Amino acid sequence: MIEIKEVTKTYQRGQTEVHALRGASCCIPENTFTFIVGPSGSGKSSLLYLLGALDQPTSGDLTVQGVSLATMTEPQRNEYRRKKVGFIFQNYNLLKNMSAVENVLVPFLPMGIMPAMQQRAIDLLSDVGLKERLDHKPAQLSGGEQQRVAIARALLKEPQLILADEPTGELDSQTGAEVFSYLRKMHQTGKTTVIVVTHDERYITPNDTIIRLQDGQVKEIISPPV
Repeated sequence: MIEIKEVTKTYQRGQTEVHALRGASCCIPENTFTFIVGPSGSGKSSLLYLLGALDQPTSGDLTVQGVSLATMTEPQRNEYRRKKVGFIFQNYNLLKNMSAVENVLVPFLPMGIMPAMQQRAIDLLSDVGLKERLDHKPAQLSGGEQQRVAIARALLKEPQLILADEPTGELDSQTGAEVFSYLRKMHQTGKTTVIVVTHDERYITPNDTIIRLQDGQVKEIISPPV
C-alpha cells in the first residue's frame, strides 16, 4: 500500500513561491495500474517525483509498504530508487552512443553486468517487440521504440513500483497505444504497481484507478469495480 498523507510541496521560482501540492492525501493499493490526471500546474509531476524519492515534501509524509519516504536519509533514498523503483520519462533519457541493450543495462554498469542480467535485458527488449533492434542506437530508433527501450530499462531491476511521467507525451496516438499495451503486459506479468502521470486520458480503462488533482489537492479518486 502507498499512503500519501497531507503532503505539501513548496518551492521558489525566481522571486515567486510556488505551492505545487497543498495537503494532498490518498492511498494507492499494491499491484494496481493508477493514473494521476489533472490540468497543468495541478501537482501531478511533483507528486510522482516525491513517490520516486527524487524530491522531498515540504510537509506531510508518503509511505510505501509502511516505510516513510519523508524521513529517509539520502543514502536510503538512493537505495530505494536503485532497488525498488523503475522510472519512465517523456524524453526517454537514452544515451545516444549506446545500443538498445546497453541502454537497458546502464543503471547496473557500476556494479558489473553478469551474463544472466544481459540475457534478461535481451529478453525484455524482445518482449516489447525490439528483438531485431538490440544493437541499434537511439538515432536509429523511432520515438515509440526508444520509449520501449526505456520501459525495458525500468523493468530490468524487477521493481515494486513503476513511475511514468507523460510516457506518451511525444508520441502519436497509435504509438502511444502500443506503449501502454506493453506497460500493461508488464504490469500483469510482473505484478508491479504502475503509476502514470498523463494529460491524455484516452489510455485509461475501467480497470484502472484514477487520482484527479486540482490546485495541488486530490479532488477525486475513481477506483475500478470490485
